[in-house]
Amino acid sequence: MSETSRVAAPKLWIVLARCQRAMGLLVERWIADAGLSTSDFQLLETLLHKGPLTITEIQKKVLLATGSMTAAVDRVEKRGLVKRTASKGDRRARRLVLTEEGRQLAKSLYKAHAEKLKAAASILDDTETEELYRLLKKLGLFAAEMLETRPATT
Repeated sequence: MSETSRVAAPKLWIVLARCQRAMGLLVERWIADAGLSTSDFQLLETLLHKGPLTITEIQKKVLLATGSMTAAVDRVEKRGLVKRTASKGDRRARRLVLTEEGRQLAKSLYKAHAEKLKAAASILDDTETEELYRLLKKLGLFAAEMLETRPATT
C-alpha cells in the first residue's frame, strides 16, 4: 500500500471501535436472550474453562470492575449456578465453583455463543479470519506494551 493510500490511524481507530461495538451488542443480545448479563456470562465461562477461582482471579481475567464482579457473583449465586467454597491455601479466600446446573448452562451457552460468533464472522473467509486475528493480536500486544513502558502524560 502506498503512503498516500494508507489508512490514517484515527480512521482505523473508528473502524475498530465501531466493529467492537456492533459485535459487543450482538453478544449482549444473545446473552440477554438466555436471561443473563454479559458479566454473568463472562463469570460462568471463565469458571467453565479455568475451574474454581477466587473473585479476584476471575476479575483479572474478565476485566470487570469490583462492583460489577460482586453483583455478577451475587446474581449467579442466587440462581444456584455457582457456590462459594473455602480456599485450601487461604482460609480467608473464597473460591467460586460452578454447580452442576451452572456447568450445564455455561456449556450450552458457550457452545451457542461460539456458533453465533462464527456466523457473525462468516463474512470473512478462513484466510481473512486468520489474518485479522494475527493483526489484531499484534496491535493489541503493542498497545499493551506501550501502556507498560510509556507513562501517561498529562
